[in-house]
Amino acid sequence: MNTTSQQVQAACDNACATIEQVLAGYQATLTIRETGIVQSVRPGIARVTGLLGVRADELVCFPRAGVGSGGVPLLGIAFNLDPEEVGVILLGDSQYLQAGDEVYRTGRVMDVPVGEALLGRVITVMGQSLDERGSLDIAERRSVEREAPAILARAPVTVPLQTGLKVVDALIPIGRGQRELIIGDRQTGKTAIAIDTIFNQKDQDVICIYCAIGQRSAAIAKVIATLHEQGAMDYTIVVVAAGQDPLGLQYITPYGATTMAEYFMEQGRDVLIVYDDLTHHARTYRELSLLLRRPPGREAYPGDIFYLHSRLLERATHLCTELGSGSLTALPIIETQAQNISAYIPTNLISITDGQIYLSPDLFQKSIFPAVDVGKSVSRVGGKTQLPAYQDVAGDLRLSYAQFQEVEVFARFGTQLDEQTQQTLERGRRIREVLKQSQSHPLSAAEQITILFAVINGLLDIVPLDQISTVEQRLCEAVTRQLPDVCDRIHNGKAFSDSDRQSLLHTIQTVINSP
Repeated sequence: MNTTSQQVQAACDNACATIEQVLAGYQATLTIRETGIVQSVRPGIARVTGLLGVRADELVCFPRAGVGSGGVPLLGIAFNLDPEEVGVILLGDSQYLQAGDEVYRTGRVMDVPVGEALLGRVITVMGQSLDERGSLDIAERRSVEREAPAILARAPVTVPLQTGLKVVDALIPIGRGQRELIIGDRQTGKTAIAIDTIFNQKDQDVICIYCAIGQRSAAIAKVIATLHEQGAMDYTIVVVAAGQDPLGLQYITPYGATTMAEYFMEQGRDVLIVYDDLTHHARTYRELSLLLRRPPGREAYPGDIFYLHSRLLERATHLCTELGSGSLTALPIIETQAQNISAYIPTNLISITDGQIYLSPDLFQKSIFPAVDVGKSVSRVGGKTQLPAYQDVAGDLRLSYAQFQEVEVFARFGTQLDEQTQQTLERGRRIREVLKQSQSHPLSAAEQITILFAVINGLLDIVPLDQISTVEQRLCEAVTRQLPDVCDRIHNGKAFSDSDRQSLLHTIQTVINSP
């Protein structure tokens, strides 16, 4: 035998020895995988048979459907568990899925990525990046459907969540852990209020999540661009399910976004989540339910439509001290038609949430921005979450404004008015002018208190209406520059003392009387 043959023989012997060594330590395991067959496919759903042991909300996989879509398997959620077949909500494009394809159980429920790596990113609920910044560094995943905290795990809502909007912070205060509904017709500024609230959380140690459900891609891109311009993306996560995305993704997205928010809440941090909007979410669920032939009820919505949103919004809360004192504040947005707030879905959400901010198209057409109708808006937490300075300065503002609106209606008839009534009208017009605010210009609590103090005490009565905004800007600059101690006490929740009142009064009079 020559040298080459000996070397080949030695290599073969070594290989055989290695294989025998590996096989000696190998123990075969039997993996049981329950499979079924697709019977029919419709937009957003599929009906399958053969999955006798599948559980509710379990993920199932369609391997063949992923061949034409880049090799990524198509997933679905087992939704209808009928005796003879299973109705599945698809979480992706179903164009490559057809009857006769194989489907198998995964043994797990739908989960989403959570963690610090999501901050500043634009993603889908499946964890796919949409901002061209590469893949996500996912360290942990959690289920999208989680139980809401128990009653004993909750603490009272006492800490304010400043929106930066005078009309909201003074008249409809929102607390950390509250659920405040933003409701109104289309194109009345609902999203603008939510985005301004996100802007105002800069340097407030509040994590923000903007959840877009069924919106146009152009509208979502505009919101993202605005967040970048204002520097708000550093503490914000944008979770997107656009209008052209599969129905299953639009259905599951708000639950996944809430799971991402709960990760931070359980660490003792404060989180703000915006659902924009739940009208599309309800319509998506109705469409899926009708396709799955669930019995329709009022307005063709299924019978569990109330539970659809209650189990979502009940997860927003303020945790007790033993659980870290974290909070999750929810701002769900819903669209009405022809100002009908007594429709089915709006009344459901009004009964679930802790108050509503109603935006009037009539005020919007009169260029009163934000177009908040104070009379139809309410915060059921009330002044318990307000800074003490608001209660001292603007405690009677809501009543005064309501009286002005009532008197203004009668003044339109052209009757002669006494001097006190005319003064009420002039003061009310200035209050309405002061409550106007430009988009993307939130104000601090001290700046708001200064302006409200001036108008309530009649210091702006000598200022023409067309100069109110200019005087407001000068007042904000003056109080920030000249009274930093007063500003700090307001922000820290200190009581509004007589010395603070006198200092503020002197500063305001100086600004108004100066040329």
